[in-house]
Amino acid sequence: MQENDPKFKKVVVAADGLSLGISMVVAVLLGVGLGYLMRKWFGYEWLFWLGVFWGIAAAILNVYKAYAKQKASLDELARDPRYRQRTFDDDDDEDDRY
Repeated sequence: MQENDPKFKKVVVAADGLSLGISMVVAVLLGVGLGYLMRKWFGYEWLFWLGVFWGIAAAILNVYKAYAKQKASLDELARDPRYRQRTFDDDDDEDDRY
């Protein structure tokens, strides 16, 4: 760890990784709870399953958003000249040394 890194950087990075799992569980539980309340209020059994479906759909949406965020971050790194992979065709004069 470098001197200028924040004191709790590892904790923040770990919490960011856990947030996806927690948000998935919360989304499904909210969907189940909403479905249960709608079933009790309106008396239709299928409303419970509609709530379960909404919760699972919200969890999948959370995973997709996390994927898109991670992909954007990796694409940004790929455009950084420090991390570009060089091919043998880049410099012809370097090929003469091998």
